[in-house]
Amino acid sequence: MKTVLCYGDSNTWGYNPRGGRYDHSVRWPTVMAALLNPQDCGAGGINPGMPGSNSLYWVVEEGLNGRTTCLEDPVEGDRNGLRQLIPILRSHRPLDLVIIMLGTNDLKRRFRPSPYEVSHGAQLVTNAVLSSECGPGDGRPKALMVCPAPVSRAEAFAQIIDPDAFEISRKMAAHYKACAKECGAAFFDAGTIISASSPVDGIHWEEEDHLRFAAAMAEQVRELLS
Repeated sequence: MKTVLCYGDSNTWGYNPRGGRYDHSVRWPTVMAALLNPQDCGAGGINPGMPGSNSLYWVVEEGLNGRTTCLEDPVEGDRNGLRQLIPILRSHRPLDLVIIMLGTNDLKRRFRPSPYEVSHGAQLVTNAVLSSECGPGDGRPKALMVCPAPVSRAEAFAQIIDPDAFEISRKMAAHYKACAKECGAAFFDAGTIISASSPVDGIHWEEEDHLRFAAAMAEQVRELLS
């Protein structure tokens, strides 16, 4: 059985733009797990419990609201994705693949972001995964560096998100792709599946976004771990 860790922020946690948290049947890591292990699900349903004896993949859902790439948040605190990473990797080792989707929270105005800086923050996390020795046989886990979907213009987080975040988030994919290539990781642009986050709050995903992204990630996992 292959182990896949999904390391991200509120869109991996399953934050509903209308409030609360999506059910297991909606959140993309759980939906991806069901797509990867269809034999564990009855009649097209989702089984968020333990995998069956014939399962091929175990998916670890590791999302945290507000998690940054490598930045210390002076307001929310305890959100530095790089600082939190190694204990989490060691908790779930051996890991065959780590999917890293971070960067949206780096777009907060208090960080004064640029596409270059956000992408290189995500690269630091990816490099830490690749050098962690938390893969099978204490080797390198594979890493998939995902550029987050662009944010939308909305009033809900207008006082938190940088006023230029709409444009910045649309320039990040090229930088992420170059950073992934440089460190030897696979790359995926979530913006090819989700053109923009929910207009309700500008940051989080609609239910259909989770379902589409889960299908795309399941395809990436099969390709990388076949």
